[in-house]
Amino acid sequence: MNWGTELWDQYDNLSAHTQKGIEFLDKYGNFVKERCAIELEYAGKLRRLVKNYQPKRKEEDEYQYTSCKAFRQLLQELGDFAGQREVVAENLQSNVVRELHLLAKELREERKQHLNEGAKQMAVLNSAIGSLDRARRAYERAARESERALEAFQRADADLNLSRAEVEKQKANMKLRSQACEDAKHEYADQLRKTNEAQRQHYEQRLPHVFKQLQDLDEKRIKHIKNFMLSSVEVERKVFPIIKQCLDGMEHAANSINEKEDTQLVIDRYKSGFVPPEDFPFEEQRAGADTTDAAAAHNHHAQLTVRGTVSGNRIKKRGGLLSIFSSNKEDYSDLPPNQKKKKLQAKVHELNKQVGQEQAAMEGLMKMKGVYETNPTLGDPMTVEGQLNECCDKLKKLRAQLRKFEELLAEANSQVCAAPLNPAARTNGAAPAPAPQHPTSIGSNSGSLSRSASESSVSTGTGTGTGAGAGGGSVCGAGGRAAGGSPESGLGGELAAAHAEANGDHDNDHESDFDYYYEPDLQPLGYCKALYPFEANGTGSTMRMECGERLLVLETDAGDGWTRVRRQLTREEGFVPTTYIATTLYADAAH
Repeated sequence: MNWGTELWDQYDNLSAHTQKGIEFLDKYGNFVKERCAIELEYAGKLRRLVKNYQPKRKEEDEYQYTSCKAFRQLLQELGDFAGQREVVAENLQSNVVRELHLLAKELREERKQHLNEGAKQMAVLNSAIGSLDRARRAYERAARESERALEAFQRADADLNLSRAEVEKQKANMKLRSQACEDAKHEYADQLRKTNEAQRQHYEQRLPHVFKQLQDLDEKRIKHIKNFMLSSVEVERKVFPIIKQCLDGMEHAANSINEKEDTQLVIDRYKSGFVPPEDFPFEEQRAGADTTDAAAAHNHHAQLTVRGTVSGNRIKKRGGLLSIFSSNKEDYSDLPPNQKKKKLQAKVHELNKQVGQEQAAMEGLMKMKGVYETNPTLGDPMTVEGQLNECCDKLKKLRAQLRKFEELLAEANSQVCAAPLNPAARTNGAAPAPAPQHPTSIGSNSGSLSRSASESSVSTGTGTGTGAGAGGGSVCGAGGRAAGGSPESGLGGELAAAHAEANGDHDNDHESDFDYYYEPDLQPLGYCKALYPFEANGTGSTMRMECGERLLVLETDAGDGWTRVRRQLTREEGFVPTTYIATTLYADAAH
């Protein structure tokens, strides 16, 4: 990248560009200067605020309480904080503003020298071009005169009436003009050679040298702007430790407030030491005197009635089965049916391939973490946790896209989409799917699964159970930080976060995702979100679920570690491990 070769004919534009660059440098300098003024003004106002709220001499007695002492300490820390803002302003002024103005002055002088040199080289070239133009015009004039002299000689030689002397005179004039033309021609050729040489040197050496100097000047300006910005950041960063100490001091001051101690100080300060007065004595009245009955005090207790109502008849808009994808703009709806089908098939194939790749990557990361947990000398298991979370989130998004495009493909194939069963088709009191026979002792060999066995399988990722996918298992959702995603693998905090997330979003989820599939004859108790994937054991009592899947809760955990759920679309029912889901009951959501 060289201005001399790439921009050989842009002298005026380069001159204007370098001028604008220096003006931008001045603009940045004014910005930093005004920022310094704002920092100083901010610090000054903070110091004035601290001074105005310092305790007066007459208020010294009041500052024995812990709250007042904390406020005084806070004022002191705030004053130190203001001092750090002053340090920022002073360092910016000395390290950035002053150096920036010196640089702008230096660049202006250098630019002026380079432009003068460029103007000088342009003047040399223009002078050579002017000499060439004059030599060319002289040659043209001499050629015309030589041609006229030749024509005059030819006419005189052909005219028999002219004397010999007249003919010789015309001949001599012809030779003279011919010689002058030759001399002018040689001079023109010599000047042409010199001008071309000057032009080559101008555009190949002299002007590129000037442009290179202007380029170096502009790059120097840009580099210094970068350094000034980094210097400003460094000035700010250097005061962070002290500012943090100020904030820690404010926090310590706030934590030092003790209401019980202040209460005791009030008692110590205002306690009189006197004992309460004795009872008033009874005064005997003379017989027949009027007596006044004491007025009876009546206490009136207000009755508070608490009424709580939960409305079950909300008006909601029934959305289509694919309404959750209404914002998708890549469903190929603008293509003919056959082309749409092909595109959707290719998309489903691509997404399946990506899901397989992500699952393989996750299994590799889980195995790596398992090795690290087994032998910590090989590495820290926590180093793989971030990659597991990222891989899990990506896998969750890919599966959501896959489900979407599979539904679109099914619709394109004119197949009947899975829809909610008609409530009238169900028989009232129909028995649900049978619960696990022995949920506390279920294993892979007996066709059932216990909580401890499933969680152990998920934790190791290599067990024979089917707790989180047979074999390697996978981790997803909020609990995807551990190797297998079970609570025993160190995911207590992540499970709590996932439950909090589920409970935080229950209002919108309840109104958008589940109301469409609401059954009046068998009302669900709530809904849940799968924290980990789970594979059914094949006995018919358990049900498979994927990470992030939302299900309806039919029966809560009765103490055996299992929760009965229903899939929204297919109406499939079964039991899933309670520790694998985050549950939100409608009664809790109403409150």
